Amino acid sequence: MHARVREFVETAEQRYGLSIDPIEFPEKGTPTAADAAEAVDCDVAQIVNSLVFAVAGEPVLCLTSGGNRVSEAALASWAGMDEDAVSMASPAQVREATGWAIGGVPPLCHATDLPTLLDPDLLTFDQVWAAAGTPTSMWAVDPDRLRELADAEVVHVSE
Repeated sequence: MHARVREFVETAEQRYGLSIDPIEFPEKGTPTAADAAEAVDCDVAQIVNSLVFAVAGEPVLCLTSGGNRVSEAALASWAGMDEDAVSMASPAQVREATGWAIGGVPPLCHATDLPTLLDPDLLTFDQVWAAAGTPTSMWAVDPDRLRELADAEVVHVSE
């Protein structure tokens, strides 16, 4: 098991009492939601994209369905700000806020306590798949349980 995946599994156990059995794909990886869906044989909409945005310079995590794209205008509306106050976080901002690198950001077990929004489309499934600390690893979770664990606010901020 990759060291970062092991770190995620151990942190999830310590913080949340979760027993996670990650799947790793070292040969191919899962750089896109479509790749991830193919790797675990699910619908692309069941893939949880963990995307960090800078909202007035502060990180906000959006857990979105792999079939959706975050609307910066909708995110700005949620925050009560102009759209120009919202942008994708830089790789350095993502790592600082979450402790993880882009592509492997899990939906929980972060370095900081950041606001988390959950795409309601994820709640239509019995199971969703999220990154487990690397771009080549994933784990399955009930989306309602994920919402609870991530203390996520259910908000429609996608297109």
